Amino acid sequence: MKIMYMGTPLFAAKVLEILRSEFPKDEITVVTKVDTPKGRAYKLSPSETKLCALDLGLEVYQPENLKEENFCEILKKTSPDIIIVAAYGKILPEYVLNIAKYGAINVHGSLLPEYRGAAPVNRAIMDGKDKTGVTIMYMEKGLDTGDMLSKAEVEITDTMTATELFDALADVGGKLLVKTVKDIVNGTYSRVKQDDEKATYAEKITSDDQKIDWSKPKFEIVRKIHGLSSEPGAFTKTNDGKILRIFRAEMSNDIFDAPCGEIVLFKKKIQVACCDGSIILKELQLEGSKRMSGADFINGRKLALGDMLN
Repeated sequence: MKIMYMGTPLFAAKVLEILRSEFPKDEITVVTKVDTPKGRAYKLSPSETKLCALDLGLEVYQPENLKEENFCEILKKTSPDIIIVAAYGKILPEYVLNIAKYGAINVHGSLLPEYRGAAPVNRAIMDGKDKTGVTIMYMEKGLDTGDMLSKAEVEITDTMTATELFDALADVGGKLLVKTVKDIVNGTYSRVKQDDEKATYAEKITSDDQKIDWSKPKFEIVRKIHGLSSEPGAFTKTNDGKILRIFRAEMSNDIFDAPCGEIVLFKKKIQVACCDGSIILKELQLEGSKRMSGADFINGRKLALGDMLN
């Protein structure tokens, strides 16, 4: 059984670890994006999936693109029986979808047909959902429209960040993937068509999504902060126009006679007024500074009681 695994971020790396624990390393080859420049020095950095694959002793390919003239030689060399995709980050051409004996399947971070598209994990938190999950599906030309093979649910709590949800989904999804691949090979699987009328879409996160509106309800604001905690981060601006990114927050029932966005408490904790209460900032980063806890931020005295966030 020859497996081609295509993935890029940490989510895909964690799924790969589980897959490798059940299949010999000489049966798995990995395809991931090319190294990308990061940081102030723009040093080329490998993807989390590449680092994981090398640590596991797996062969890694990094094609510039998936055009036939670039990728076909890799496919001929590896001759995969099945292609598995988990957050690879590029659309697979039709010739790739049809080349493997058992086809191409995707590990998608939602309970399809809900949240097809680019940001299903982030959007589920931001939309206030109390559960999401993983769907293993056959891939076809449409965006996440293929037949479903298996599903598993994951609870979303009010304190859960996208980083934590990605970890939970990777664990559940990796185990579900292993079972599903074995079912495919054994012929014990079933295909279920998606109901297109029930489909929703998880659009790519934009800068408009990141901006915090302090006039919104506290539940909505905290869910936005948590939904964007891994990347790219929710943000607001200080009195002097600096960007303040917030990664973790907590709802409070305390109500203050203050305009939305005003810092109403700045001692032992940072508390900001909103339309139906207030929000405690637990983890944040001011432009030009490092990421830190609310307590450490207070010690640095970079804000003050009565400052407005907007």
